Amino acid sequence: MADMVTLTIDGRRVTAAAGTTILDAALDANIEIPNLCSNDELHPYGACRLCMVEITHKKRQRLVVSCIHEVAEGLDVKTSTERVLNVRRLVMHLLLSRNSTHPRLRELAAELGIERSMFTVDFKGCILCGQCVRVCREVVGVAAIGFESRGDTRAVATPFNEAPADCIACGSCHYICPVGVIPMEEQDGVRRIWKTDFPMAKCTICGKYFAPVKQLEYFRKIANLPEDHFDTCVDCRSTKK
Repeated sequence: MADMVTLTIDGRRVTAAAGTTILDAALDANIEIPNLCSNDELHPYGACRLCMVEITHKKRQRLVVSCIHEVAEGLDVKTSTERVLNVRRLVMHLLLSRNSTHPRLRELAAELGIERSMFTVDFKGCILCGQCVRVCREVVGVAAIGFESRGDTRAVATPFNEAPADCIACGSCHYICPVGVIPMEEQDGVRRIWKTDFPMAKCTICGKYFAPVKQLEYFRKIANLPEDHFDTCVDCRSTKK
């Protein structure tokens, strides 16, 4: 059983397992801390900086990123001091300069009293949270996309901006994107993602296209499944049983 520690968040005593992040401890206690790059399925990353909080520990006071900073015994956390809010406002101005239209960003901005970015808006859509890159690497295990360049030209891209050789067209990056800027579409038995067409497998029973061939081949290989394991869709497979 994990050791438990007691800390204070906005005046409330909170108990959490050692190794838990401040963000998770707060959310478990129904204390809201805004965040965009955190996801339970991914390793803590600390990209967006919206979850900044102010802590006091052993008489030392400082700002930390709550999604990567772990709880500690006697830690005192404040989630909305003026220092914290100033950081969040700056971060939100930067985010809005990249994507000024997404409802979630607009909602978070409104909560901070921001209507528009104080910076020049250069709409890129992507807010560089890194969830797509991380889910591809950490969960899917193929690392088909990554970051390129730096500064205001930093972007998520495929290697050399060409058709991604390692992509299995699973769509995990599309589904996890918090601002919905990774397009994916299916038509006539083809899934298109990252400007690349991937043929879909067709169920031998119902004739429905149900998954990219490359994705099924990948699953078959890593799980050492028989060649005909994915000949049918999930619905027909259940019916056969």
